[in-house]
Amino acid sequence: MPIHDPPAADDDRSEPVPEPSDRTDSPESLDSHALPEPDDASVREPVVEAEAGACEEMPAAIQSSDGGASERPSRVLQAWPTLSVWLKRVLIGAAMLWMLGSLLLVGIFRWVDPPASAFMLQHAYNVWRLDQTGPYYRHVWIPWERIPATVRLAAIAGEDQRFPDHLGFDLIEIRHAVRDYVEGGRLRGASTISQQTAKNLFLWPGSGWLRKLAESWFTLAIELLWPKERILEVYLNIAQFSPSTYGIEATSRRYFGHSASELTAEESALLIGVLPAPGLYQLDRPSKRLAWKVSWILDQSRRLGGERYLNRL
Repeated sequence: MPIHDPPAADDDRSEPVPEPSDRTDSPESLDSHALPEPDDASVREPVVEAEAGACEEMPAAIQSSDGGASERPSRVLQAWPTLSVWLKRVLIGAAMLWMLGSLLLVGIFRWVDPPASAFMLQHAYNVWRLDQTGPYYRHVWIPWERIPATVRLAAIAGEDQRFPDHLGFDLIEIRHAVRDYVEGGRLRGASTISQQTAKNLFLWPGSGWLRKLAESWFTLAIELLWPKERILEVYLNIAQFSPSTYGIEATSRRYFGHSASELTAEESALLIGVLPAPGLYQLDRPSKRLAWKVSWILDQSRRLGGERYLNRL
């Protein structure tokens, strides 16, 4: 709002002219009644004071006229800390609620066999979206007592040889993978059986820091709440062995014609050999690469000490 200067004093104005009267005064009377000569300072002082008073009053008037516009930003700035604290509390509360819910779910699956995994549900949704027909996937649960030692040993030898010792993360293997990549090799995975179980059971396919963070949290949770035997049991029952087959029981029935409880050492090594890339290898037509991997798993099983190694679980 433009500020206008106060009106300047009228320099041309003169003293008021007295009204003519019939009274005739003598020079003496005129001298006796003559007004004192006005002092220039006394005449100008009220004008200066008036001008100063007007200048002092102008900011108050301007402030009152613009008060609404100037107060709105200040109110927003004053309310921002309160809004920020409120948002932080909501986010912290949501994170704590998610963590407690995930711990509860992991605790339930310590005793209750999960009917399906997140990967199975995603696969079923994709099939339904394409043609709305089945079968969506094949899956049959087999309890720990019926899983043969050959499969248990092959899984550890082929996927995670430090499984009995680590707490969900193989730091030695991670260091080796980083070293090989820095030296010019390809970037290879270093996921443990615990991490793969957490990923397959609770999370969605893909990558990203948010998914990796959730995977780490679920890995710590199942390592804290489940024994090693339960982790390996769930892993072998939900792992994907072909594009539409999950778990060793359904896979053994489909490709070998018998239950997983009857798997031989070679059949067990062949099953584990397709992990973690079931879309790359085919159980009914093993490639040379898969055949080499089967031989490697059998050799590693012997190097670990055979079935005696399972006593460390």
